[in-house]
Amino acid sequence: MAVEYDPFTTHLGGDPYPLYRALREQAPVHYAADSDIYCVTRYDDVRQVLGQPELFSSRAMDTVFRRSRDVRLRPRHLVDVARFVWKMRSVLLRMRRAGNLITLDPPRHSELRAIVNRGFTPRQIATWEPWIREIVVEELSDKLDQAEAFDVVRDLAIPLPTRVIMRVLGVEKSGVDFKRWSDNLVSGISGPGRHDPMALGIMDSMAELMVFLRTTIHERRANPGDDLISLLVDPAQDHALGDGEAISFVVLLLIAGNETTTNLIGNGINALYDHPDQLALLLDDPARMPGFIEEALRYDSPIQIVFRRATAATEIAGVAIPEGGYVAPMLASANRDDRKFPDADRFDIRRESSGHLGFGFGLHFCLGSALARLQARIAFEAVVPHLGRLEKRDAAPEIIDSFLVRGRSSLVLEARAAA
Repeated sequence: MAVEYDPFTTHLGGDPYPLYRALREQAPVHYAADSDIYCVTRYDDVRQVLGQPELFSSRAMDTVFRRSRDVRLRPRHLVDVARFVWKMRSVLLRMRRAGNLITLDPPRHSELRAIVNRGFTPRQIATWEPWIREIVVEELSDKLDQAEAFDVVRDLAIPLPTRVIMRVLGVEKSGVDFKRWSDNLVSGISGPGRHDPMALGIMDSMAELMVFLRTTIHERRANPGDDLISLLVDPAQDHALGDGEAISFVVLLLIAGNETTTNLIGNGINALYDHPDQLALLLDDPARMPGFIEEALRYDSPIQIVFRRATAATEIAGVAIPEGGYVAPMLASANRDDRKFPDADRFDIRRESSGHLGFGFGLHFCLGSALARLQARIAFEAVVPHLGRLEKRDAAPEIIDSFLVRGRSSLVLEARAAA
């Protein structure tokens, strides 16, 4: 029987990996007719697509998400939509013209990435480690030593990257709810909010975020500080970003920075509990921490899929791709390909996981990968020593509703019952 899969409509449930394996074996380049997308599932083919930006354009990351939305606006919403568009018209137009790092191709992508890279140098990230450790200590606040349940996701994995990003941007004292904005944007892009943005508050969150960022950018341009926004928009800097470019980048950082780190932490802890032999290895030898983090990124990737569009007729694994055809490199499937990682469905922190695509590949390799790894390492170093005396409350914690990101919405740990 032919495998059926559509990135926008197939319900993957708690474990998408058997389906990914079936696709790799039976249809490594699977055509999803309803969405008109060629889904690429094997490691070498995914790398081929990601490594040829001249042939596979990242502009698809903009157009595909707009095509994925099946918006069901009711008549009463039309006035609200019109009001939003009118109120935000100048910001939306500037963002549209500016594009975004994940949607741009060279040469503009290279130019913009060179500008924002100056805020994420290894030296700069290293200076952030002390206060990231302080945030972890504050968020844990002896919770792991107390008798009540501890939710890895809600008590640490969510607030940690949110607070880190807010401090990097210099808005930690603003009182705004960045996590709510981030959650609503992800929902509107790849979750249930793409069907009903008005009822779920997606439009309101977007308007609040845009107004806040526009105001903050204007303030920092006039009076630069030592934060990332100032670094990007200070007119004294070479190639300072305009409003649209700066807002687009901060929105990307807000979504990618939050979701990737949150889900890496939650997915990693969950994998350790599902594989107690590996937890025992890590508890016995904490020096295996770097290997554990890379294996967590490979085994249960926070970002499952990206999109590209063919700039010319070509083929992938013998399947013809027409000019203009949409292609979906499936990162999570590639990371479970036995051709690259033998016995890939086995979680093994001793594995040589280098080359995994958890942070992508090529020109669009995740800009914040070093920061995400740093936050995850500090969080794991604080939590893992306690895992031997704790257990998961739910055998299969609920998965976030999104075709793009994968993570647990909650992961509650509690003291093991007495034997």
